[in-house]
Amino acid sequence: MYTYGELLDDVNYLTREGAESGHIGASRYGRMIPYIRLGGGSHSVIVTAGIHAREHVSSLFAVKQIYKMFASVPDCSVYFVPMVNPDGNVLVSEGADAFGFDKKRLTALNGGGNDFSLWKANAAGVDLNVNFDALWGTGVSNVRTAGPENYIGESPFSEPETRALAEFTRKIKPVLTLSYHAKGREIYYEFGQKGDALLRDVKIAEYAALLTGYGLIRGTRGSAGGYKDWCVSALGIPSLTVELVGDSYSHPLPDKSINEDFAREPLLPLKLYRYMEQNGFL
Repeated sequence: MYTYGELLDDVNYLTREGAESGHIGASRYGRMIPYIRLGGGSHSVIVTAGIHAREHVSSLFAVKQIYKMFASVPDCSVYFVPMVNPDGNVLVSEGADAFGFDKKRLTALNGGGNDFSLWKANAAGVDLNVNFDALWGTGVSNVRTAGPENYIGESPFSEPETRALAEFTRKIKPVLTLSYHAKGREIYYEFGQKGDALLRDVKIAEYAALLTGYGLIRGTRGSAGGYKDWCVSALGIPSLTVELVGDSYSHPLPDKSINEDFAREPLLPLKLYRYMEQNGFL
């Protein structure tokens, strides 16, 4: 699996090669959450991945895109945050031993088991993609106790990871965000938009579906509190959740599960930005 350590190695290499890098903040356990910026210009796009711990292939996919786009120099600023949840990634890859005195607590949250390969939350047991202030706590799958998935946290933005991503997004002021998840090969875009905003976002999502061959999901399917939801409702910008990997694979996902997806469309952020530019959405 693609690990936090490997991400740091890739960030260091890309920085030496001339990419801009930094961090948006730190996780609950103090791990830096790095970003890489490619390109320039007056408009920005943010691409996130790895917000769910077990979806480490989404982080690998984002890093592969960085290398691909690094060679072409995009005509806008594309900010990649490839691993929003580094603590969760370490928990999946190394187990509770990596958290020292918290091993007992984490093992208990995991039902007493030592296999964390299906864990989605951060190391506090909060599912980061239901912790944003966007109808927080109203999702159909939400739970109110810490655990491997779906726990909303004590309040919106209770987690340092979600606060950092929200603050970074407000600072960058993107015209579009993409969030890579896995799995299902589906694209989500709706969260209460109306009028011209809805028409704009439908067209962008339809173009993304055309490029990727993924299914386009109308409505929210009862989700709330996600990064995409917050970008749409709080910032009024188009924001897509892109579920990679076909259903022929099961979790835990092998690295090779993204190969076909990457081969089909490795430049999605850049192509969507150009589509927005060409259609007067900027």
